[in-house]
Amino acid sequence: MSDFLTLSNANELVRIAADSLVYVASEGNYSDIRTRDGEKRTVTVQLGIIEELIHRQFKSNENECVRIGKSLIVNLRFVHLINPTKKQIILSDNHTFKFSLEASKEALRQLKDYFEKHSEQ
Repeated sequence: MSDFLTLSNANELVRIAADSLVYVASEGNYSDIRTRDGEKRTVTVQLGIIEELIHRQFKSNENECVRIGKSLIVNLRFVHLINPTKKQIILSDNHTFKFSLEASKEALRQLKDYFEKHSEQ
């Protein structure tokens, strides 16, 4: 059974499977969660809190979600392209979805370095 990110407030409870979470983008107190099926869910939870919940609720060996800059968490499984010069990251499963997002050059350089370092192993 998959791990789930569970977010709850007075009105609703949302559960998102670890292998379905593509990215979380935030602006202020609101965060948009995107899943592989293309669904976008807006929640009134700050990104820092979602980041903590991901690390607590997903098993560490299955958790491939990392924070990129101030307003983005991405699932490393879906990173398709990183272009620091254009400040662009594309997340895709190469079949059903493709999301193009902006992030800071520095954050994308660090992510690019991470992939280059780990692809050598």
